[in-house]
Amino acid sequence: MPRVLLAAGVVVPFLVVGLVVGVASAAVHATWWGLPLAIAATATTAYVAPAGWRARVPFALGWAAVVGVLSVPTSEGDYLIAGDVSGYALLGLGVVLVVAGFVTLPQPRRNSSPGPSTS
Repeated sequence: MPRVLLAAGVVVPFLVVGLVVGVASAAVHATWWGLPLAIAATATTAYVAPAGWRARVPFALGWAAVVGVLSVPTSEGDYLIAGDVSGYALLGLGVVLVVAGFVTLPQPRRNSSPGPSTS
């Protein structure tokens, strides 16, 4: 049980940071200075987060989830993330972020004990 609590204590903060950075990125991406700032903040946070299931992947999934939810049209037919260059760049950043999160996962450890002899 303590391992689960320890893992949750590490995963949840990175998930929350991903949600917050994603909301902030969606809020400012339409301005001339907002998209570069959103890209810089997202890339820097993803780079600084340790690679693995406990940090970088939760950040990437939290970011992509909130940006994905915010890209759905409202009941009035409006979009928070518009179908223009900056909007598609933000959505593309989400795809790149999730792919990078999974590609940079550490390799599984191999068992250090010698295997059976084939001779």
